Amino acid sequence: MDFDWLGVSFDLTKLPPKDIEESFEDPFSLKFLPDENGNGSEARYYNLGKSLGGRAVFGVFWTDGKKYRVIYARDMTTSEHDFFERKKAEDA
Repeated sequence: MDFDWLGVSFDLTKLPPKDIEESFEDPFSLKFLPDENGNGSEARYYNLGKSLGGRAVFGVFWTDGKKYRVIYARDMTTSEHDFFERKKAEDA
């Protein structure tokens, strides 16, 4: 996966790009297209995944099929983490 980190509008010191990228590469990561797409022309997606160190990351991104541009990322909330773990157990 190729990521575009130019002009990121959120603080990368709290959540390093390496952890975010690893959460996308997690074999159990979940990617969703929200019901409401807003009024922009680029579809926004959600990603739930874990870094190699076990950090649970929630991300909002778009992709052109070649590059991923993370619009926002943060640690998962407790309910997001529970949802992620339930889905992971269902697929096991």
